[in-house]
Amino acid sequence: QVQLVESGGGLVQAGGSLRLSCAASGRTFFSNYAMGWFRQAPGKEREFVASVGWSGGTTYYADSVKGRFTISRDNGKNRVYLQMNSLKPEDTAVYYCAAGVVSTTTRGYDYWGQGTLVTVSS
Repeated sequence: QVQLVESGGGLVQAGGSLRLSCAASGRTFFSNYAMGWFRQAPGKEREFVASVGWSGGTTYYADSVKGRFTISRDNGKNRVYLQMNSLKPEDTAVYYCAAGVVSTTTRGYDYWGQGTLVTVSS
């Protein structure tokens, strides 16, 4: 079992930056899991944002965030991060952290956090 808690969301103006953090806890080693970030805007399906392999060496990004967002992890601190730069109003969503296998779909992840809201004003 893995428990995930996101933090770092908030209100930011377009062009600004935010850094999301996800803290993992539980009886299973954090480094056993690939980690992903997903987001869900009102009225839309949950969509893939970024993922990172267990060692941090393999990353994948959605085309919509490539070049603006960076995912990273610190296995010593059981944390995964999402640095978001050049934010756009269309990035507004609830952002979820997830643990599982390296995947760009929700089916690849077994554990989810409760989400943190990011609002980007124009």
